[in-house]
Amino acid sequence: MFTFVVHIHMSLPMSFIETIKRPILAEMQMFEKIFAESLNTDNPLLLSVNDYVLQKSGKQLRPMLVLLTAKMCGAVNQSTITGALSLELLHTASLIHDDVVDDTLERRGKPSVNARWTNKIAVLSGDYILSKSLACATQTDNLAILKSIANIGMHLSDGELLQLVNSRFSETAEENYFTIIRKKTALLFSTCAEVGGLSVNADEDSLNRLRKFGEYLGLCFQIKDDIFDYSENIQIGKPTGNDIRDGKVTLPLIYALQNAAQAEREKVLSIIDNKQFTSGNIQYITRFTYENGGLDYAQARMESFKNQAIQELNSFADSEVKESLIKCAEYTASRKL
Repeated sequence: MFTFVVHIHMSLPMSFIETIKRPILAEMQMFEKIFAESLNTDNPLLLSVNDYVLQKSGKQLRPMLVLLTAKMCGAVNQSTITGALSLELLHTASLIHDDVVDDTLERRGKPSVNARWTNKIAVLSGDYILSKSLACATQTDNLAILKSIANIGMHLSDGELLQLVNSRFSETAEENYFTIIRKKTALLFSTCAEVGGLSVNADEDSLNRLRKFGEYLGLCFQIKDDIFDYSENIQIGKPTGNDIRDGKVTLPLIYALQNAAQAEREKVLSIIDNKQFTSGNIQYITRFTYENGGLDYAQARMESFKNQAIQELNSFADSEVKESLIKCAEYTASRKL
């Protein structure tokens, strides 16, 4: 029997992240301290959920982005740190809610909050963290930052709902895909970059470039995540084929469906429409996507967005901080988990 697997090599050394962090080490330490403090509560159940969430916090790329963009345009201040905290809390809440919506039982190799407790506890804990995020945004005493963060909260939900109603393949599937990932992922990265600039009163031209840098970085990040779904790697925090099982038709599969022979396309769509997600069918769709150029196409689009992100930094003066932002883009495209 033919089996097909895309193998991913060992993950990038953690030193890559450490290199990105180097110009903002002191600021990241301040951020981590107030991040831990922000989730303190006298509610024992909520405290145990929050402690669990803290243990599972990832690489913190988004607060790094806030601090780096601020430092490239000025001097990091209390508004920068508080803005970074607000955005990381909002991101954390959205992940908890996403896992409930998607019935995901695992996050970063450990049980998700809804799997460890219940959906009800996960939703309410996510609501608490989201409210905390908005409270932090008001503490920046910067109306532009508050507006920017409030705006992203709406778009995250909008993107999730769009994904639910656009799960079927159609002629506009690729256009719909990019609309969804702009709202679900890219806008959060864009807002992080913008908030960094806003916190140090960057000029409008710089803010526009930072927004675009963040957007291209976010598009690159999401496409990389979607490529992972067609790859075998136990280090990734979700099982291979997860998106397919959820009926999510992402960029690699969209391209393959657009370019495949009709009979093959109809067979794949029948599997998805009828939710026949056996391991054999998942394997078949993975092979179909690879053989019809889906992964190569997604990889090329991702590289293009990475390069566009880096180009947006051209007008900023060369510095160690700018170099870290360039490395952020390179890391996003080449990460292995």
